[in-house]
Amino acid sequence: MKSKLILSILCLSSLFTGCISEDKNYAADGAESSPEVSIFRLRSIYRSNPININADVIDGSKYTAGVVVSNPATKNLPEGLIAVQSEWRGQSRGILVKVNNPTDYQFGDSIRVDLIGARLVKENERLIIDNLPSQPTVVAKNIQKQYTSVSIGALLNNLELFDAQLINVTADVDPEPQPGTTFRGKKQIADGEGKKINLVTEENASFANESISPSATFQGVVIASQEGPELRLQKFEDMLYPSGKLYPGWPETFEEPYQGKTSYNVSTTQNLLTMSTGTWYLYYVLQGETAGRDRIVSGKQALRFQQNLSYSALAQMNFDVPNGASKVTFWYGSYYTDQSCTFQLEYSVDQGQTWHRIGDPISDAHPTSQSQTPKQAVFMMNIKQPVRFRINKLGLGTSNNTVSNGRLGVDDFAIYQYFENN
Repeated sequence: MKSKLILSILCLSSLFTGCISEDKNYAADGAESSPEVSIFRLRSIYRSNPININADVIDGSKYTAGVVVSNPATKNLPEGLIAVQSEWRGQSRGILVKVNNPTDYQFGDSIRVDLIGARLVKENERLIIDNLPSQPTVVAKNIQKQYTSVSIGALLNNLELFDAQLINVTADVDPEPQPGTTFRGKKQIADGEGKKINLVTEENASFANESISPSATFQGVVIASQEGPELRLQKFEDMLYPSGKLYPGWPETFEEPYQGKTSYNVSTTQNLLTMSTGTWYLYYVLQGETAGRDRIVSGKQALRFQQNLSYSALAQMNFDVPNGASKVTFWYGSYYTDQSCTFQLEYSVDQGQTWHRIGDPISDAHPTSQSQTPKQAVFMMNIKQPVRFRINKLGLGTSNNTVSNGRLGVDDFAIYQYFENN
């Protein structure tokens, strides 16, 4: 059996390790105007009509700057456009820029875009800088980037946070593609709650004729359209961790029954709780509903594991899924401002008699003070027979200067069926 653990960091900050300029305090009394306006600010000034940009519009600034996150060589962005992303005071934003020759700007190029005389306009719901007074200048190359992992629901709820930026989503192709189906054209990708976005591949994209998997983590540039968000992969390798489809009725969102378990340990029920996917054994685990503290990805509640234990806390399936597994995913983070902890995914193919670890233990759960957005864990596997899983939060004892054993939050546990081509 092969196994792999992938941790997709869901922070909206620190997307780039290279910066174009320092964040000076130009707002201080008597300070000069900043020559650079952030993409964050540019997006905020647009309302509903085209804006001709002058110094007054952008508070005396002259240009904006960012990193190119589109790949013109693979031809999967609308013609004449590049996507540019930057960070300002911990807020990442992106925007599309219309240029004469997109191939002049490579993925990872840091560029400066002169704005005086340019225009902000929406075309097909896409916010674009066009009518540039001069073509953008490349000031650095090969800037390191990260993809923001995001749920489809979060993307639909607030596209403004992610538009024209690098993201990834774990989703099924809907309807399920027949073997040999290619990327070409428009396809819907869906999560387990039925939320969908379009995966769009241009006819002349370099990977248009490659075969698409029934399910994967799809990464690329997300852009707005009249039909909602579109995800545009930038190369074939942006289809990560291909697998079988998500089991019907998953992910387990731990919503039903609502507040069915409000204590960590309930001996009278033997800590068994029947939820939408089946009966789970929740040992020193409860259903938390505190917004801003529990790691709620969907609905009103998530699992919360107890802290400072010297024995394992378990969220364990007491049933099998019938068609094996090719992938398991879930979202996690520390509860509120708690320290991190250590936990691992385990599986059983003998109805829970013996358990085996998949991948490495995870110890990077982060507090809400660092980010309200959880992280996603993705585990790959080849299990052909009926199988069940559990999250085992290790009993490391009381937190101190050398031990971290805070409360853990988990939500949206998803299992993907065995996939012959995995």
